Amino acid sequence: MNKRIAIIGAGISGLSAAAYAAKDGNIVHVFEKHAQPGGRARQYTTENGYTFDMGPSWYWMPDIIDQFFQDFGYRVADFYELISLDPQFEMVFGDGNLSIPKNYLELKHLFESVEKGAAHNLDKFMQTAKYKYEVGMQDFVNKPCFSWTEFFSFKIAKSAIKLDLLTNFRSYVSKYFTHPKLRALMEFPVIFLGAAPQNIPALYSLMNYGGYALGTWYPMGGFYQLILAMQKVAENQGVQFHFNHSVEKIVTENNIANALVVNGVKMDFDAIIASSDYHHSETLLDGNQKNYTEKYWESRTFAPSCLIYYLGFNKKIPNLLHHTLFFENDLDAHVHSIYEDKNWPEKPLFYACCPSKTDPNVAPQGHENLFLLMPIATGLSDEESIREKYFLEMIKRLEKHTGEKNLLEYLDYKRSYCVKDFINDYNAYKGNAYGLANTLNQTAVLKPSIRNKKIKNLFYTGQLTVPGPGVPPSIISGKIVATEVNKLEMK
Repeated sequence: MNKRIAIIGAGISGLSAAAYAAKDGNIVHVFEKHAQPGGRARQYTTENGYTFDMGPSWYWMPDIIDQFFQDFGYRVADFYELISLDPQFEMVFGDGNLSIPKNYLELKHLFESVEKGAAHNLDKFMQTAKYKYEVGMQDFVNKPCFSWTEFFSFKIAKSAIKLDLLTNFRSYVSKYFTHPKLRALMEFPVIFLGAAPQNIPALYSLMNYGGYALGTWYPMGGFYQLILAMQKVAENQGVQFHFNHSVEKIVTENNIANALVVNGVKMDFDAIIASSDYHHSETLLDGNQKNYTEKYWESRTFAPSCLIYYLGFNKKIPNLLHHTLFFENDLDAHVHSIYEDKNWPEKPLFYACCPSKTDPNVAPQGHENLFLLMPIATGLSDEESIREKYFLEMIKRLEKHTGEKNLLEYLDYKRSYCVKDFINDYNAYKGNAYGLANTLNQTAVLKPSIRNKKIKNLFYTGQLTVPGPGVPPSIISGKIVATEVNKLEMK
């Protein structure tokens, strides 16, 4: 029997869940508090002609994204044009920079030029990383994670040692490379997984393969083209979207979620999927129906929040790539400020994205679109004066790197976004930007459950549950939950 399914939130996991649930023949309604889909991956255009992606900007693991569209009989090319970036990005250090080429043979030459023997070690590293990617992204991440028995298969058992689940990422990288620049290059992808490299399982070397080997891509028109394409796929399955609709309560009776209160109106449903922030979703329930207490959430290790600046300049900025990582300062000190001190960093690292280097349509002609992002601890106080202090530091370092003095004279658009904004816009617990950390004790079954333990037809999806943070994992999360909802038996 077809079910009436409500989905709370039109972020990436919500869009994915909606499409897959509707494909199975269900009647699906998506309720989104904003005027557009995307969640953290929204986009906005300014009055003076700049178009900003608000969140994700690294298009990695293209095969996982491709698979979503293939599941519905489409190709990525049916919706947007993908550009392979070359160089993929640049890393700025205090004593010289690394520009990461698209071509793997050129990447090996770069490694060898930095450290003798590193090209050979890169081959060995990537060979095992490819294996982890294929097993991890095809077998591990597609489990609902209700029980460890889901992983008791011959293939997974055979793979367990090779997956390096008990080795930490820093130690693993150090077995292959000794030069600090190469170590920083290999460690950087896991920063946004939510913990220091020494606290992340070596399994996540799969990130290096998913990025450096499979390439860094850009959808022309911005990352938001992925969101629009996912919305179109969902609508083609019959999904109905309701924007500017805030869910105020999940109504339950006899341990069944039978309705939502949306904009003050009660609407009946057979099953509910919460793609909104997990902690917030549970505030929509009565206290005794929640999976987790406040004490539980306080005990979790969260991936970072971030300070973001969306900037427009009325001139072109020289010597700047599409993606640039500013690593002049110590990585460990910055990471320590996020996870241990939980304070603003003294000597921060940051990231600059300049999509107008690739896409002329995101800024007026002759102008530059720039996005600056600095990872920070969750729950910080982020007054305007604090934001501005770090903004001026990032601009100063940007000027030094590009050789362009007095950049502020050319600034014709500026907007900041930080902890308070993540809370206000996304009900994000402590203003988190990237969900829960992928530490070993927050992996698989140890993550918050996708199913409410007391209400059998209420499910959760997104970066606070399995498989974890990131765009491809969020797409997979939606698919996992839609599959489980479809198994529900209707009375």
